[in-house]
Amino acid sequence: MTKKQERTIILLLGALQGIGPFSTDMYLAAFPSIAADLKVSIAQVAYSMSSYFVGICLGQLLNGPLIDRFGRKVPLLLMLGVYTLASVGCTMVTSVEGLIMLRFFQAIGGSMGMVANRAIVRDVFPADRLAHVFSTMTLVMGVAPIIAPTVGGFVVVSFGWRAIFWVLAGFAFFVTLLVYFLLSESKGKDRSISLKPQAVMADFYSILRNPSFLAYTIVGAMNTAGIFTFISNAPFVYMELLGVSEQTFGWIFGLNAVFFVVGSQLNRWLLKYYSSQTVALYGLLVQAVMGVALVACVILNQLSIPILVALVGFYSLCLGMIGANAIALAIRPFTKNTGSATALMGSFQMGAGAVASAVCSYFYDGTAKPMVIVMTGVAFIGLLAIWAGSYRKPVTA
Repeated sequence: MTKKQERTIILLLGALQGIGPFSTDMYLAAFPSIAADLKVSIAQVAYSMSSYFVGICLGQLLNGPLIDRFGRKVPLLLMLGVYTLASVGCTMVTSVEGLIMLRFFQAIGGSMGMVANRAIVRDVFPADRLAHVFSTMTLVMGVAPIIAPTVGGFVVVSFGWRAIFWVLAGFAFFVTLLVYFLLSESKGKDRSISLKPQAVMADFYSILRNPSFLAYTIVGAMNTAGIFTFISNAPFVYMELLGVSEQTFGWIFGLNAVFFVVGSQLNRWLLKYYSSQTVALYGLLVQAVMGVALVACVILNQLSIPILVALVGFYSLCLGMIGANAIALAIRPFTKNTGSATALMGSFQMGAGAVASAVCSYFYDGTAKPMVIVMTGVAFIGLLAIWAGSYRKPVTA
């Protein structure tokens, strides 16, 4: 593969991966507007985020076996179509229940992008370059979480919250065209892969029995839980507790995303000198320290905009260092059922995000305490998992 072909694949997969951040981050600034229009509370609107996480979780379990059986490209195009139609549907809802349901189907379609791009990377790049490639993809898709909240705030103010979902539909359609015209099939159909429920469950079970996969999947899941705990609670903490405007929130949230991208690129440099496991371990240690500092600030009633931006910023920087390494270490042992392995890992990740988001909503007390406690807790669980993983040798499957 030439350097030009490699760059094209990374750029395309980065755009595909950008659907996820746009889907979650872009409508955050619209939470107050959605709540007012649909005559519900912001906490109820937040359940549309939880339903999206649940849809991502279940959708990956569906889509993983599909791309192992039918190849990568055709299932990807079909599910991008599902995402686009669900996005259009979100522009027409008249109740929060309708929004919650359509966000679920939007996630079912969008989850294919997460499964397919990881599987394609595993198809076309050697195992020792996976973490580096995932970090490069983060640089490409890192534009999404930086600009999405800002664009979302502008769209809400200028055109109303429903216009956000028209933008998402348009972006998905554009990515669909890129996939159709520029992406070559990286792995053909495999008729030995059965889609019967019993066979699919047997494949998933065999993947879970790989101790290295399980340990690093937990690390990745806790990483995602930390990200989405902040994402789903940031509108309330910044706009209601700290009183920032919708547009200012977009800029502040974008700054946190800059930290995430910087962390992913710092990871690329560190990987020249240290193993993926070592980089992820120290990222988790710093993340845990930032979490403890956040808890202390909330308990002592010292939380302010500069303190929150700084501590969450360095927490986010560590997220960028941990994520790519956790994915690479988890899927490295697999060659045949790569789609199912990436789907299972992604499902764990989004499931953890959904649970963390729901836990924060359940323990809502009008303060930032639920958010910072969960963010700290998942960092410590990740530390335990990576410690366990350090004693496990990967078993190729």
